[in-house]
Amino acid sequence: MTTIKLHNTRTRTKEDFVPIDPGNVRMYVCGPTVYDRAHLGNARPVVVFDVLYRLLRHVYGADHVTYVRNFTDVDDKINATALARKQAGAEGSLEQLVQERSDETIGWYLHDMGALGAMEPTEMPRATQYIAQMITMIENLISKGHAYAAEGHVLFAVDSWKEDYGRLSGRSVDDMIAGARVEVAPYKKNPMDFVLWKPSTDELPGWDSPWGRGRPGWHIECSAMSYELLGESFDIHGGGNDLMFPHHENEIAQSKCAHPHGEFARVWMHNEMLQVEGKKMSKSLGNFFTVHDLLEQGVPGEVIRFVFLQTHYRKPMDWTEKKAREAEVTLRKWRALTAGIEPAATAAPAVIDALADDLNTAGAITELHRLAADGDAARLLASAQVVGLLSNDMGSWADAGAVDKSYFAEEIKNWMLLRSEFKAQARIWMKSGEKEKGGLFFSWADQMRDKDLANFGFSVKDTNDGYEWELLPILSRVNVVRSSTGKVSESDSEKARENHWAQTLLRMAKHREGLQKHYDELIAEA
Repeated sequence: MTTIKLHNTRTRTKEDFVPIDPGNVRMYVCGPTVYDRAHLGNARPVVVFDVLYRLLRHVYGADHVTYVRNFTDVDDKINATALARKQAGAEGSLEQLVQERSDETIGWYLHDMGALGAMEPTEMPRATQYIAQMITMIENLISKGHAYAAEGHVLFAVDSWKEDYGRLSGRSVDDMIAGARVEVAPYKKNPMDFVLWKPSTDELPGWDSPWGRGRPGWHIECSAMSYELLGESFDIHGGGNDLMFPHHENEIAQSKCAHPHGEFARVWMHNEMLQVEGKKMSKSLGNFFTVHDLLEQGVPGEVIRFVFLQTHYRKPMDWTEKKAREAEVTLRKWRALTAGIEPAATAAPAVIDALADDLNTAGAITELHRLAADGDAARLLASAQVVGLLSNDMGSWADAGAVDKSYFAEEIKNWMLLRSEFKAQARIWMKSGEKEKGGLFFSWADQMRDKDLANFGFSVKDTNDGYEWELLPILSRVNVVRSSTGKVSESDSEKARENHWAQTLLRMAKHREGLQKHYDELIAEA
């Protein structure tokens, strides 16, 4: 059996993964707070732990892995949306309106993550389905002296578990108190004590409890759901590294104090954050977008997944348009190579070995490139499917968005003829000593190839025999067209693509004619 090695945040080492029960490998991953569309950063842990889920199923068997990913549907942003609808005249209680909003956003989330090729976890609990279990856990913590009620709140007493609090994130309680810059509520015994339960006004959703009508704190939700579905000890807990403190630290404190004989999670895994074009994703920078935005712009979900897989999960990931273009070109080639081919019985051992080495997806992608270069289509197909690529249900984009090169061949030829005129004149001027003019014409010729044609959607390279050219993915990316019911209209989307190509051809010709006129004027002046 393949030995999987995983980097354990808790021990800061890469360890052999030994499940508690090989017959039921258990993993919990913190899911989204469902108040809006999932942005690209939200999608990274989904893909990371989807690959781990696939690897665990490959090694231990599909029926021997339990994967739980929750939905946080108790949140102030969701509450604010529900209250606004209520004030606008919507019927139903606040709890009902919260559920309606959550139903909508969960539907969006599952659709968008499905478009990235993510398998649905074994269990997808909602926080609101486990309120009773949260109350029971809070009562347990109070009875053991680890929590206390104060002014309608219930708080976890960090001092009751001070020796271990902060171990995951490498912080001490004293350091955290010294570095805190937040206003401390007067009813807290320790500034680091965190909320397990908080009161709800009439304008907020709430549930009856021994401490009055209220709602759970964020951290208790995951502790209660993981205990109910996976037990007091399970194998892997995952999430983004932004959750390490305070969320995961607080989960550990609650769970180990409520169930002192359990281990809670043996292995902790955290993925690094995502950037866009080298910068932190931010609305103020104008580089913030959701998965839905990209899909609507015609970027295939499989392309998004491929870009994610090219970076190891413990390294910061930079989303760039260049990476997306290259990924689309690669996937089109791989899909053409494997068209009509049945996958091999087993994946390439080198691909499995890469994944088993702390989920080295970048190494796995390198091995897939090697299989493609060797022309081993059957093994490429089987191996790619282990990481969620080249599956049948993700492949329609490659056919629907394909462009016939011959459609643009004549216009490309005209561009290259004009470029040859610029280069020929540049050589004449260089030989006659007019190096400034010659250099200018050479730079214009290069700009035609590297900038103008690239902007239209073409990659052109000079060769000894003339030139080679390829279509860039931008030519296939056209906003999808939806019917009045919201469903994607394939026929209308295809018409939109064809219109896009026709308009591109017209713009190319017009731009080339302008360059030709400029060239003729310069020659006449000389």
